[in-house]
Amino acid sequence: MNKSKGHSPRFYLTLTLLSLIGQIAWVVENMYLNVFLYKMFRASAADISRMVAASAVAATLTTVLIGALSDRIGKRKLFICGGYILWGISILGFTLLRLDIISALFPAAVSAASLGVSLVIALDCIMTFFGSSANDAAFNAWLTDSTDRTNRGTAEGINAMMPLVAILAVFGGFMAFDLDAPQSWTYIFAIIGGIVTAVGVLGCFLLREPPIRPSQQGYLRTVVHGFLPSTVKKNGRLYLTLIGFILFNTSIQIFMPYLILYYEVSLGMSNYVFVMAPAILLASVATALWGKVYDKRGFSLTVWVSLGVLAAGYLLLFFVRATPLVFVGSLLMMCGYLCGMAVFGARIRDLTPGGAAGMFQGVRIFSQVLVPGVLGPWIGKLVLANAETILNSDGTESFVPDANIFAAALVPIVLLCCLLAFTLRSRRDKTPTT
Repeated sequence: MNKSKGHSPRFYLTLTLLSLIGQIAWVVENMYLNVFLYKMFRASAADISRMVAASAVAATLTTVLIGALSDRIGKRKLFICGGYILWGISILGFTLLRLDIISALFPAAVSAASLGVSLVIALDCIMTFFGSSANDAAFNAWLTDSTDRTNRGTAEGINAMMPLVAILAVFGGFMAFDLDAPQSWTYIFAIIGGIVTAVGVLGCFLLREPPIRPSQQGYLRTVVHGFLPSTVKKNGRLYLTLIGFILFNTSIQIFMPYLILYYEVSLGMSNYVFVMAPAILLASVATALWGKVYDKRGFSLTVWVSLGVLAAGYLLLFFVRATPLVFVGSLLMMCGYLCGMAVFGARIRDLTPGGAAGMFQGVRIFSQVLVPGVLGPWIGKLVLANAETILNSDGTESFVPDANIFAAALVPIVLLCCLLAFTLRSRRDKTPTT
């Protein structure tokens, strides 16, 4: 393998741009689409759980099929650039999902709000198809193809910090909007959709296609390759890592769909953006640096530290309500979350067989999105089943997320620590390359 892979300034510029804009689109979907559904259509916790689960299924199926297809034809750029353009156009579609428009188009509907919830979930799945084709399948395969063991942790550190940078960008950008006003969401979806589309066009000129050979297997064989028992047997350490990744992401998905609502509704933090911004900046820097530590010290050290910091953040957020302590808890939680993503991401890329990056994006997304995206929100829904409710100005009621979501999120982390203690003891991971 060429040791100079991924070291050019153009590579890092392409990585940063595609990763950042992709994550901004995912932040809008994963954190603010829940708020949109909650505020505009008075969605319940069950509605939010249903939307997250449907999106997770769509993301997984898309990544399995498109990742394998990109391997089969030996192309990444087509799916990345074309996918980003269509992704942006689908986001623009949300500008039409307003109660007044729905009522005008469907006057016979019993409940415009209930129909709106269904339409949002349906369009979210369409948007997820394009986003997962571009980002989850093709972009992640491109990143694996374009790096090697000498710089994979560094590249993954940059990739993993982008969700926090995206959160900061979205938080800052959304400050100018009243999220209780329908027209604000029209502007938001128009701006985000336009930016994602523009980046797809720019990628046509900026992105370099990695030199990969088209898979010689038939397409169906390529699709199922990562799920075959023989593949699992040959790559045991990879699949054990993926099981751990399931536990890690399930923990995140228990609280993440309700995080902004918890700050705003439960804690009454109307200025949560100012509290979160410094935490996000610090966590982003920590994540970028932590990728370099992975390159030098390997998986064992970096994963334990990441999980310890994440658990400390959960405990603090569960017990405290004062703004300064909430800031500290949020900082620890975000550092642990993003550093953990960087560590697991780099480890999975290290263990992915060469020339099969697209095929293995399906099993990666299984552990990152599908199982956690269905199981995590379902656990969150159970935890919030008896949550307090508040009366809205229009006479409807909304649930109030409480701190129990952080206690529930700690349970999968404890199970993950037990798994790591067993697997790392049975086969010592002494170097970054083992």
